[in-house]
Amino acid sequence: MEVYLDNCATTKPREEVIEEMLHVLREEYGNPSSLHRKGFNAEKKIEEVRENIGRFLNVSSDEIYFTSGGTESNNLAIQSIIDKCHKKGKHIITSKIEHPSVLNVLEYYEQKGYEITYLDVDSNGLISLEQFRDSIRDDTILVCIMLVNNEVGSIQPIDKIKDILRKEKSKALLHVDGIQAFGKVPVNIKGWGIDTFSFSGHKIYGPKGIGGLFVDKKIKLNPIIFGGNQERGLRSGTENVPGIVGLGKAVEIMEKNYEKESEKVKRIKNYFIKRLRENIELIKINSPMSEKCSPYILNVSFKYVKGEVLLHYLEDKEIYVSTGSACSSKGTEKSHVLKAMGLSPLDIDGAIRFCFSYENTINDVDYTVDVLKNSVEEIRQITMR
Repeated sequence: MEVYLDNCATTKPREEVIEEMLHVLREEYGNPSSLHRKGFNAEKKIEEVRENIGRFLNVSSDEIYFTSGGTESNNLAIQSIIDKCHKKGKHIITSKIEHPSVLNVLEYYEQKGYEITYLDVDSNGLISLEQFRDSIRDDTILVCIMLVNNEVGSIQPIDKIKDILRKEKSKALLHVDGIQAFGKVPVNIKGWGIDTFSFSGHKIYGPKGIGGLFVDKKIKLNPIIFGGNQERGLRSGTENVPGIVGLGKAVEIMEKNYEKESEKVKRIKNYFIKRLRENIELIKINSPMSEKCSPYILNVSFKYVKGEVLLHYLEDKEIYVSTGSACSSKGTEKSHVLKAMGLSPLDIDGAIRFCFSYENTINDVDYTVDVLKNSVEEIRQITMR
């Protein structure tokens, strides 16, 4: 049997998504900028999806912009805000456990003279609001904090950050990387005072190559890509109509099934943890064991086992997992997230990320834990001689 537990890297598109995209590719292939009926029909479909996503996020549809995915959305938000606010200051606050699509952009600006404060996280992967408050300066222009961490699932207190900025009378804008949160955990963009929020299609059973960015209508951002002025001038380039329609279908289904699928995934994850603890010794759960963790993500260290070796043992049995972020797992560096959480090199080396979906079953868990138990014992017979 095949068990797919790498849903943070990407999800399997729903059949309804594929069917909708195939219809657009075959029948509605017009350029949305064209003046004829084919173009009008394509444009109409894009605006219908924009309305649906705006309704799902409880924001106005004209605050939604389509991009090629999460990385572009993070880049667009960060670079546009810096371009807009650079005369007000050169200080930015972020955390040590952001995704590379945030950290690498900020590193680029650091080299250009900007000062970046990297907030620490505790052993649960959570920032300290006190340290955040103390880091705010008169010249702080931007705060970038992810809502759900992609490696361990910790949920940051985004709802408190804007309150602190207001109390400190800071005009810094708040960008939230919402890519692992969108459709997976509750999000209150307007209530939490988020200025920009990024999301991606392929994390929610939609297609790759499509994502979006919420931009509060009170902010006027500058583009970083220039061309035909699509997306109201913020993101030029012919719109990916099949991708947008696929994303729209994925959001439509997610909205209907959110509660049911979330409850199912919680049960699967809890059962998985119980079976792990009952069957395998010398493990460490790295994800927070509380409501401050996404139900879709579980990070576990298997002591005296190399994560990469275990991954391939599982792959041989048709079980698919990852050792960390798919966007950086081919690098040689140890996980910056687990290092920031204070894990030992032994625990970092043996870390595996399990990411669940609505399609996983109890049988998947039983099979996976049985294979894990045998694989870990076999590897440890070599490493613990």
